[in-house]
Amino acid sequence: MLTDMVPGDSVTRVHRIFAFVDLSGFTAYTAQQGDASAVNLLADFRRVVRHVSSRKGVRVAKWLGDGAMLVGLETELLVEAIVDIEKAVQASDSPLALRGGIAEGPVILFEGDDYIGQAVNLAARLCDLAQPEQVVAPSSLVSSMMVNTAVTEIGDHAVAGLEEPISLVSLDSVEVR
Repeated sequence: MLTDMVPGDSVTRVHRIFAFVDLSGFTAYTAQQGDASAVNLLADFRRVVRHVSSRKGVRVAKWLGDGAMLVGLETELLVEAIVDIEKAVQASDSPLALRGGIAEGPVILFEGDDYIGQAVNLAARLCDLAQPEQVVAPSSLVSSMMVNTAVTEIGDHAVAGLEEPISLVSLDSVEVR
């Protein structure tokens, strides 16, 4: 039997913004190019993620092989971080494109460093839905504070685990001229 909660303990629910990013085609790349090339590609990817995340005040919650889960407190900063990571991967002439999914909402903070809830699941599923070089989010995530992000409506989509389709957008950096 699992241990019971200590009297006075309570479940902590917090509001966070989550993003999942993934290198599209990594398994095939590894099979074709070999382990050494795959490891070098991952090292470059992780270097970019760490650099951009630290500049934006976003935390890498966990590495997921050829992807990562990021968590933030401010929507605009996490969105900018993910869009910047995607652009940095593009600019690096990486042989693989990045895709991402972002969602926010209340979740259970478990043991101080893990998050459980619909927002986490939704961000992961949106990453799975995204095309290479695309970052997908619910349209409800968009705010007027996103001055560095271009928003393109995708429309309503069914997402596994949700009863009703949700309106989705694609996020990209605003081109500076």
